[in-house]
Amino acid sequence: MTKNCLECNEKIIGREDKKFCSDGCRNAYNNKMNKDSNNLMRNINNKLRKNYRILSELNTEGKSKTTKSKLLSKGFDFDFFTSILHTKTGNTYHFLYDQGYLALENDYFMLVKRDN
Repeated sequence: MTKNCLECNEKIIGREDKKFCSDGCRNAYNNKMNKDSNNLMRNINNKLRKNYRILSELNTEGKSKTTKSKLLSKGFDFDFFTSILHTKTGNTYHFLYDQGYLALENDYFMLVKRDN
């Protein structure tokens, strides 16, 4: 029984359970399979990464304070975050993974890092 490569359709030589004729074909096939069907997911993930980097850069101590204008000047986008935490005291924290922020008065923000 001959098997053909899933990527290039060439005959496969070797083990019975092989699916690809080479590492190059395996990589090309998996890249195609894992590619975003459109740019929406990639763009969202890029914005989340950028927001996370900005918070990490400004919050090196685990808890700090900054202004909205400073966040915006670095390119922070308030529309993109990964979760929201509502506390018993009525505060609402927005998180990007383990980095979060809480809106304070006068366009100030408390930056926090969640312990895991």
